[in-house]
Amino acid sequence: MSERHSRPRPGAARAWALLLVLAALALVAALSLGAATVPPWRWLGGDAAGELVRVWRAPRVATAFAVGGCLALAGLMFQGVFRNPLAEPYLLGSASGAAVGAAVALLLPAAVPSGLSLPLLAFAGAWGAGWLVLLVARAGGAWQSGRLLLAGVALAAILSALRSLMLMLWGDETTNLRAIVSWQLGGVQNAAWSEALALLAALAVLVLLVRALAPGLDALGLGEETAHAMGVRTAAFSARAVMLASLATALAVAWGGLIGFVGLIVPHVLRWWLGPLHARLAASCAVAGGALLVAVDAVARAALAPSEIPIGLLTALIGGPFFLVLLLRVRP
Repeated sequence: MSERHSRPRPGAARAWALLLVLAALALVAALSLGAATVPPWRWLGGDAAGELVRVWRAPRVATAFAVGGCLALAGLMFQGVFRNPLAEPYLLGSASGAAVGAAVALLLPAAVPSGLSLPLLAFAGAWGAGWLVLLVARAGGAWQSGRLLLAGVALAAILSALRSLMLMLWGDETTNLRAIVSWQLGGVQNAAWSEALALLAALAVLVLLVRALAPGLDALGLGEETAHAMGVRTAAFSARAVMLASLATALAVAWGGLIGFVGLIVPHVLRWWLGPLHARLAASCAVAGGALLVAVDAVARAALAPSEIPIGLLTALIGGPFFLVLLLRVRP
């Protein structure tokens, strides 16, 4: 690997410190803001305001952090495997595949009664969609980056139509269609502390797994032939990386619905900020993605309180212009 790729960016330690400060500020804001503002010195109080923060807001903030971190890690992995800076779970159709699997679990609870059915079916949908896009992009034997993006957009549209058809066919008076539609627009679910802690633990494991695959991702960035010469079995490695990215996507979709562009924005900004090495980017993407979604969730709860804005709408308003700028700068 070239010296340019292996040398840390100047000021990387300062950037990490600033990232942690911004994440802490996002957490404080998210715990304080909402239909009722609760300053930090009242969080541990025994009154209703303190109970509101500890019982309701804190597990939701923890869940939002885990969902954002999973989305950012998935985007980092997809961009590394596909070697396309425009790749991310929402645009590639992976998130839509996870949503189809999750919709089956939500609409047919009698057919799939297990409590694990939602994340498992979400993972199956994300993994299948990711591989389908990969196969289309590599049709004919030559890698075509532009075809990857087009295939992802087309697949996302097809899966969205399929999801709407499922709502028409299987939705009835026993199904909370409003809750399902709200979930599809993107919104952190009100998880219990046990679920939030489990998601945070899963995020930590994902960071370690991404770090383990980091040398292979760095090698793939130099091209498949170069990676193969460096000892990377590209087909098997890509399979593991796509599976890991799909798992991260499934966890995010299962507890956050369809939230786009987090996996696009965060890896891009951090590559510019901290450099291209994936071992350095893994933990920073988890922290930055979590902090971004925590901040967006705080705005969603506080801007029109007591009503909430779907998080997916806010991330689209932020990520859409960002994507257009990248599309103009990056040649497919």
